[in-house]
Amino acid sequence: MSEELDDRTDLPIRKRVSMHIYVLPNLFTTANMFFGFYSMINSIKGNYIIAAYAVVAAAIFDLLDGRLARLTRSTSKFGAEYDSLSDLVSFGVAPGILLYLWSLQPFGRVGWVASFLYVACGALRLARFNVQGDVIEKQYFQGLPIPMAAGIVASSVLAFRELEVDAYHSPYLLAMTVLLAIVMVSTFRYRSFKDIDLKRRLPFHYLVVGILLFVTVAYNPEVMLFVLFMTYATLGALFGVLRLGKRPKKIKVPPNLEEESQGDLQEDDEDTFL
Repeated sequence: MSEELDDRTDLPIRKRVSMHIYVLPNLFTTANMFFGFYSMINSIKGNYIIAAYAVVAAAIFDLLDGRLARLTRSTSKFGAEYDSLSDLVSFGVAPGILLYLWSLQPFGRVGWVASFLYVACGALRLARFNVQGDVIEKQYFQGLPIPMAAGIVASSVLAFRELEVDAYHSPYLLAMTVLLAIVMVSTFRYRSFKDIDLKRRLPFHYLVVGILLFVTVAYNPEVMLFVLFMTYATLGALFGVLRLGKRPKKIKVPPNLEEESQGDLQEDDEDTFL
C-alpha cells in the first residue's frame, strides 16, 4: 500500500506528523503550567495566599526549564512554543483571576475588564517576543516581562496580608492592574542583568550589593519582595517615559535565518522572576 504524499513536500504524511521532543525540560514546563492551574483552583476557593505561592512555584519551574534546556543543549521550537503557552496560563490567566477574585470583584464590570486587560496584554507580550524580527540586545527586555508582572501580583497578596491591609475593593490595586498591563506591551527597556556572568571574577562591590539585597529581603520577604518588584517596574517605566538611558541596539536578523533563530529560543526573555 503506497503512502499518500503531502503536496508541499516529498515526505509521507505519516512521517511528517510524527515528531520527537526533549522530555526533561518540557516536564519542567508542564510543572510550571500545573502550578498556574493550581493557583486558579485556589483563587476560586478563596485560598489567595496559596494561590500566590503557586504562582511563585510556577515561576521557579519557568526559570529552571529554560536553564535546563540551554545546559543540556535541548532547546527547540516546540519547547519555546510550549513554554510560551504555559507562561500565559501561569503568569497571565492565573494572576488575572487572582486579582479579580481577591480585590477587583466589587468594581463589577470595571474589575473584570481590568483583569482581562492584564491577561490580554500578557498574551500580546508573549506573542510579540515569539515573532519579533529584530532581536533587542540581551541586556534589556522590551516591556515588563510577564513573569515579573505575575510576581508583582503574587507578592502584593503576601504583602497586603503581612501589613494587614484590606485589598478588597482597592482602587490602588485596580490602578496597578491596568498599569501592569500597559507596561507589559510597552517598549520600555528593562534591564535583564544577563550580561552579568556570576561564574567569572567581578568587582568586589557586586558581592556587597548582593549581600545587601539578601539581607533586605530576609528582613521581611513578603513586603520587601513586593517593594523590590514594584521598584523595578516603576523605574523602567519612568526611564522609558523620560527617555533616559542609552538607546537600544538592534541586531538585524537575515530573513533566511529568522525562523531558525526563533526556533532556538527557549523563551529566554520570559523566564526572569526572582
